[in-house]
Amino acid sequence: MNKKLAFGTIFLFTLIYILSFVDRQIVAVLGTQIRDSLLLSNFQIGLLYGPAFSVVYAIAGIPMGRLTDKTSRKTMICFGLFIWSLMTVLSGFAASFTFLITARLFVGLSQAILSPAVYSYMADEFSPDKRATIFSLYASGIFIGIGLSFLAGGTISLIYDWRMAMIAAGVPGILLAPFAWWFLTEPGRKNFPVKSDSTIMADILLMLRKPAIRWHLIGFSSLACTGYTILSFAGNVFNDVFNSPEFIPKFGWFMFGVAGTVIISGKTADLLSRKNPARRFWMGIIAALGGIPFYLLGLFHSTVEMAFIFIGIGVLISSSYNGVAAALLQYFVHSKQRALAGGLYLFVISIAGFGVGPPLTGWLTDSVFSGKYSVSYAIITVITVNGIIAVFSFLQAMKHYHRDAVTMKTVN
Repeated sequence: MNKKLAFGTIFLFTLIYILSFVDRQIVAVLGTQIRDSLLLSNFQIGLLYGPAFSVVYAIAGIPMGRLTDKTSRKTMICFGLFIWSLMTVLSGFAASFTFLITARLFVGLSQAILSPAVYSYMADEFSPDKRATIFSLYASGIFIGIGLSFLAGGTISLIYDWRMAMIAAGVPGILLAPFAWWFLTEPGRKNFPVKSDSTIMADILLMLRKPAIRWHLIGFSSLACTGYTILSFAGNVFNDVFNSPEFIPKFGWFMFGVAGTVIISGKTADLLSRKNPARRFWMGIIAALGGIPFYLLGLFHSTVEMAFIFIGIGVLISSSYNGVAAALLQYFVHSKQRALAGGLYLFVISIAGFGVGPPLTGWLTDSVFSGKYSVSYAIITVITVNGIIAVFSFLQAMKHYHRDAVTMKTVN
């Protein structure tokens, strides 16, 4: 692939990923307006943002990955983009909770197609020695999308209403889908010796036989717990500890900064790999430990301004792993397992991130710690424990890297 076409492909995938996160995050931004307009409860809004999307997204990723490994990745990407964008637009016309939650189910189902297909596409299309950089450019879309959902979605809803914000969030994807279909070409798959008639579970068990994959998933799911915990409870810190809720929307600016640190992390990982490919895991170790001192300073600071800065710096470091994590897994699987491996990765980090981090932090805040800084103690406890687990896991994964990595020698 020539450089201009390669750049265009990466840019397109990143743009699609940005739109996916705008559409998945928009309910959290518009939650109170939707609640008041449709006379819903806070619990119903929680269902829309949480299980209605995240559970379907996590579970569907594995079969969608399997299907993508057997069909056209270009078709799956464009189809998923069109469906979730259409469902977001239709949500702007919703008159009931039933309609909204049905639309969110379809958003979760169709977005589960995207990353497994993109991971497989990029791993087959781009050079392995640049894989962490390429995947990190794509992963930067996560945080640009989250930031835009707060800034653009929130602004449109204030000027007009939540319905117009929903429509505005979905329209760009509908317009982009036909262009993506025209621009993308399906990359060829190498003829690796993987049985085409094996079951999903058989292929997953085959992957999990490799210690490097097991430690990879444990380590990066621990970092996902940290990330979702901060996203879920940073607002509580500014509101409950410092009584300064005006800092909550401003926190979205750090998401744009994380997009930059994700890219830097990926580029650094590829540079480190020139001497030893296993050193890519060092970026996970940096993410696991590097943010903890800043979280300590911020969560227990006496002023909200300094707390805002230190917690933000912690997020910039601890969330930098996203591109490297997805790229690393591709070194341990064959071409015909790439999308399934991506689906497995997204399932594990989604379940661990949504299902463990925030509930555990909430329970610690309510039942274990007390006082003004109870939420701060809960957050730092979860972050520290996850950091230790992640570092141990990455060190173990590095020990098994060379034995478990799939090389050209393996397949010739």
